[in-house]
Amino acid sequence: MDMLDFNPSLLLSKLVSNMGCVCLKPSVNIEGIRYKVLRQVAEGGFSTVDLVQDTGTGKKYALKRIVCHSVEDQNLAQKEVEITRNLNHPGIVRLVGASTVGSPDIVHNITSEVMLVMPFYPRGTLHDELERRKLTNSPLSQTTVISVFSSVCKAVVLLHNTSPVPLAHRDIKPHNVLLERDLSPILMDLGSVSPARHTVSNLKEAQYIQDTASERCSMTYRPPELFQVSSECTLDERTDVWSLGCLLYAIMFYESPFDSVYERGDSVALAVQNGRTEFPSGHNYSQGLLELVTMMMNLDLTFRPRVDVVLDKLENLAMVQEDQL
Repeated sequence: MDMLDFNPSLLLSKLVSNMGCVCLKPSVNIEGIRYKVLRQVAEGGFSTVDLVQDTGTGKKYALKRIVCHSVEDQNLAQKEVEITRNLNHPGIVRLVGASTVGSPDIVHNITSEVMLVMPFYPRGTLHDELERRKLTNSPLSQTTVISVFSSVCKAVVLLHNTSPVPLAHRDIKPHNVLLERDLSPILMDLGSVSPARHTVSNLKEAQYIQDTASERCSMTYRPPELFQVSSECTLDERTDVWSLGCLLYAIMFYESPFDSVYERGDSVALAVQNGRTEFPSGHNYSQGLLELVTMMMNLDLTFRPRVDVVLDKLENLAMVQEDQL
């Protein structure tokens, strides 16, 4: 080929046609580390999750991307970064790195992006595990149920005991529990975390909390007091206990007691406020475990046990289970 006739674009097109399409993977730089984006693995209402790879070590991570349309959105996302970074517990997801790109401007429709790098768990979420087991009708044993649920509760206790302001997760559900290969649970998605204790004294405060719960707390795991917040009431950590009761039910029976209500198109709010929890027949779980679910899902928040009491009861159930083996 004459050098005067050299055409880089033509040469590249010939290489592509001979070798097949060469697709360059996008990459991001977070806290001085470059990550190659491999593929998207999850998508939610407020964020997406990509599988990424550290280009230096080859190790894979999960990259959560939160698109922020306003300064308020960005502040909430950065609060999630701060809370995740500050919490140190083996049962709570660890933050590897974080970055904010851009500045949101809601008037001019300009968005920013907050990115969180976290460990990648190939087994997926507890929801994924329960869906797989539902297909083959393979429920977890009572011993495993108690073990997994106890570990989740221990992570929640850390939130509830945070000083100086106790925190509540406010969106506990199987989708927000990752699983290690040995089924050890990891609580994640701390974007819904907020101060646990509120003394509501007027309609404006009540409406704000109710609207926030409607936006951030999944309907079939939301406690009754957050569906209809009274203008004069006190909320505390036990909003999470209701959600944990629904979670325990789901670990045993694959789904929340209110998922079927939602799927039928009936009112979940009415079903929740009805206060009746029915259990499927033909299972092998003890009466004590069923009673614990019922206790945690008491309509009256003040009669629900706190999580440390739940852990004591789980320990007693585990001891009884061992004695029977």
